Amino acid sequence: MAQHWADFQYEIYLNGTTGAVPRLPTDPSRLEELAEHRLGPGPVGYVAGSAGDGSTARANRAALDRHRIVPRMLRDVHARDLTTELLGRTLPAPLALAPVGVLSIMHPDAESAAARAAAARGVPYILSSASSTPLEQVAEAMGDAERWFQLYWGKDREVTRSFLGRAQASGYSVLVVTLDTPLLAWRPRDLDQAYLPFLHGVGTANYVTDPAFRAGLAKPVHEDPNAAVMHFLGLFGDAGHTWPDLAFLREHWDGPIVLKGVLHPDDARLAADAGVDGVVVSNHGGRQVAGSIAAADALPGVADAVGDRLTVLFDSGVRTGADVFKALALGARAVLLGRPYVYGLGLDGEAGVDHVIRCVLAEFDLTLALSGHARPGTVTRADLAETVP
Repeated sequence: MAQHWADFQYEIYLNGTTGAVPRLPTDPSRLEELAEHRLGPGPVGYVAGSAGDGSTARANRAALDRHRIVPRMLRDVHARDLTTELLGRTLPAPLALAPVGVLSIMHPDAESAAARAAAARGVPYILSSASSTPLEQVAEAMGDAERWFQLYWGKDREVTRSFLGRAQASGYSVLVVTLDTPLLAWRPRDLDQAYLPFLHGVGTANYVTDPAFRAGLAKPVHEDPNAAVMHFLGLFGDAGHTWPDLAFLREHWDGPIVLKGVLHPDDARLAADAGVDGVVVSNHGGRQVAGSIAAADALPGVADAVGDRLTVLFDSGVRTGADVFKALALGARAVLLGRPYVYGLGLDGEAGVDHVIRCVLAEFDLTLALSGHARPGTVTRADLAETVP
C-alpha cells in the first residue's frame, strides 16, 4: 500500500495548534549550518568538508540548481504512488540512505540509530564498511528491513572475502562497491584540525571484529590497539585494482552488485560489460577530487550510455525533495541521501534521521504532484529546463 508522504506537512501544522513546532528545520539544507554551531569542529568538518578548495561540492549544488523544474497543469495527481522497483526489490520511494562511515563522531547511537530510522520508514540503509558499529549489530537493529553493504575494497583479499560473507549472513542484500576512494583525498578541513577518526580506532569496528583481519595481528586488538590501527591503514584502500578484479567480488557475492563513483560514460559501459547490476553516479559528495565534474552534470551521459543495461543511482549534492525530482529527471532510478541525514543524526539522534527522511520524501511527493506526476517513473528530462550559469 502506497504511503502518503505529503501528509507529514499536515501532521506538523496540526501539532502547531498545540504550540508545538518541529525540533529541526524542515528545510534539510539548513541543517549543516545548525550542525556547525552545535557540534564539534572536528566531527562537523569531517562530514561537511570536501577535497581541496571545495569546488566540487559547490559544483554539485550549482549543477542541481541550474536545472529548473517545469511544472505541468491539469493532470490527475490526486492518487500518488512513490513505490519504486529497484534491483529486484520493491521500495516505498526512490530513496536510500547513503553509506557514511564513523557515525559515532556525530552521535553515540551512531549507525544503529540511522539504520533504525531508515527501517521504520522502509528506506534502505547502506552501511559503510568504515562504520563505528559492527555490521551484525546494525543488522540486528534493523530486523528484517532492507539493508545494503558498502565495501571499501582494500588490499587484503581474505578480509574482503570475510566481509562479504559476514554481510550476506547478516541479511545485507545489495553490495555497493566504492571505486573512487582507493586512497584518501587532500581534505583541508580535516588536515587543519589534524582530525582523522581512524587513527583513534573510530570507524574500524568491522575490521577489529573480523577474524581475517585479526589473523594479521601479532597481538589481540585490546593488547595493542595502535598496531590494529596501523594494520587497518595498511589495507584499507588499494589503488591497484582494475576492471578484471571485479570477478573476485562476483565470485563471493550472490546478490546485486552496484559500483559507486562512476562519472564517465565509458566507465559505466565497462561496468555493464563486467556484469554488475548498477552504478551510482557520484563524486563522493565532492570529497575526493577537487575540480571534478559535478555529479548531476555527469548523470545524463551515464544514463544515456547504460540506462537500458544497468540500474543508475545518484548521489552528491542532494539536499531536498526537489533535488530528488531533478535527479530522476536526469536519468537516475533512485537517489542516495548522505549529509542531511548525518546532520539530523548529530542534532537529534534517531528522531533527527527520521525527520530528515520524512521532510525529503514529503517535499518530493508534493513536488512530483505539483509538477504533474503521480509516480516517479513518468519523470523525464522534458520536465526540466537548464538555465545559463
